[in-house]
Amino acid sequence: MNAGGYRGRFAPTPSGPLHFGSIVAAAGSRADALAHDGEWHLRIDDVDPPRVAPGATDAILRCLDAFGFAWDGPVVRQSERGDAYAAALERLRQVVHIYQCTCSRAQIASAGLVGIEGPRYPGTCRRREAVDGPAAWRLDVDGRRIEFTDLLQGVVAQDIDAAIGDFVLRRADGVWSYHLACVVDDAEAGFTHIVRGADLLDSTPRQILLQRLLDIAEPAYLHLPIVRNAAGEKLSKQTLATAVDAEQPAAVLHRALRFLGQPVPDDLATAPVACLWDWIRHHWSRTTIPRTGAPLPSAP
Repeated sequence: MNAGGYRGRFAPTPSGPLHFGSIVAAAGSRADALAHDGEWHLRIDDVDPPRVAPGATDAILRCLDAFGFAWDGPVVRQSERGDAYAAALERLRQVVHIYQCTCSRAQIASAGLVGIEGPRYPGTCRRREAVDGPAAWRLDVDGRRIEFTDLLQGVVAQDIDAAIGDFVLRRADGVWSYHLACVVDDAEAGFTHIVRGADLLDSTPRQILLQRLLDIAEPAYLHLPIVRNAAGEKLSKQTLATAVDAEQPAAVLHRALRFLGQPVPDDLATAPVACLWDWIRHHWSRTTIPRTGAPLPSAP
């Protein structure tokens, strides 16, 4: 481990090329690591095969390289980590109630319970016996409430049962949940700080709950503001965000840092990216990052 003890990471899902919002998240996470003389690692969150676009992982690595993102250690791929997730599921089985669920999405929606991510699971299978055949595994959240202090967003509290309900740990088709995979991987890598977009803020209480149940260390969290398009929608593949222009890495990185409230000198927009990263190492400040997102900034 590095002398300072800080270990951070960037963990994109390879569902398509990186867009400007991706670069903002990547830049914020690496900048915070650099400013604290820490390590910055790269993980490919390809735990959900249907979401993985052919060639996307290689395209992401090429893009990050063009922008001067240098990561420590090997690239970790969640698709190769199934044994670790299975072991964590077994540990959870020993300390908390997890159960098999055969409910379809239509059945869940028909219950009429609404949470922050849509239909909320009503607990239909919570007391059922084990079933034969395909079934999801869910965690009985048992009315738990999680509160934590985000380094940017401040105090965040969530009643997981009211907001989400008993959530899935492994789907009926055998795909591991993002939350379980993320917690296991972050813990094994010893990450001390998770800097990522605020679109994942609502996910963090579930991940902290799993950390506590598995008796593993909780990292510090910092959720960055979200980049939005002209319609106010978060930039994403679903909102048809365009791929970032890797032919002008300094200009794009400069815009990303300005979006994050950093007073980057104008002349660095046309300088080699190494000069930008050197500036970031010495000038990055959490105190100037805006808490909320904004429309896509214009090019200089």
